[in-house]
Amino acid sequence: MRVTHLGHACLLVEAADRRILIDPGSFSSGFEDLTGLDAVIVTHNHADHFDADRVAALLRANPGASVHTDPLTAEALREQGLAAVPSRQGEDFTVGDVTVSPVGELHAYNHAAMPRIPNVGIVLRADGEPSLFHPGDAYDGEPGQVDVLAHPLNAPWAASRDSIEFVGRIAPKVFIPIHDALLSDIGHQMYSGHIERFSGVEGLTYTPLRDAESATF
Repeated sequence: MRVTHLGHACLLVEAADRRILIDPGSFSSGFEDLTGLDAVIVTHNHADHFDADRVAALLRANPGASVHTDPLTAEALREQGLAAVPSRQGEDFTVGDVTVSPVGELHAYNHAAMPRIPNVGIVLRADGEPSLFHPGDAYDGEPGQVDVLAHPLNAPWAASRDSIEFVGRIAPKVFIPIHDALLSDIGHQMYSGHIERFSGVEGLTYTPLRDAESATF
């Protein structure tokens, strides 16, 4: 499995000869010119995870890609004449030899003035490959055992104590910080350092990927 961080919450995951793009949003760059995609997955309908205009152009440039999104984003794409399959917890689907398991239903609570919207994280699994969990914007998902956690490091809805507990509960082998566009380098190191020290996960490997950087697992 090869993972490329395209900024903030956007990942390009290459596994089992498939190219899967997750959460191409307004804080991310470098996904606009991608071709040969097999699937595009969106966890929820916030601009930093789903840039409507750029994603529409991306899908037209990748007509062979299947599109799987939370129900609200699926409606938004239909309004642009683009088809998307709504992802729902308990309804696994496949992209080639990659099994995708939707996880969760709602975005994390932020503030009473901000309505909670659908948020559907995803787990990618394939024979001979590590598994990867991208939770979108929520810490309450139950993905089962996973090897690589794409961890939302910082957000208006996130408290550090909850972030640390989340990593401890999931207990991955590797955590890749995502959702980090609002952090300086110092802030990034502080948040990640707290997770390394306090999550209680033995042998946890911290793999920071800056924009456009890749790692192979």
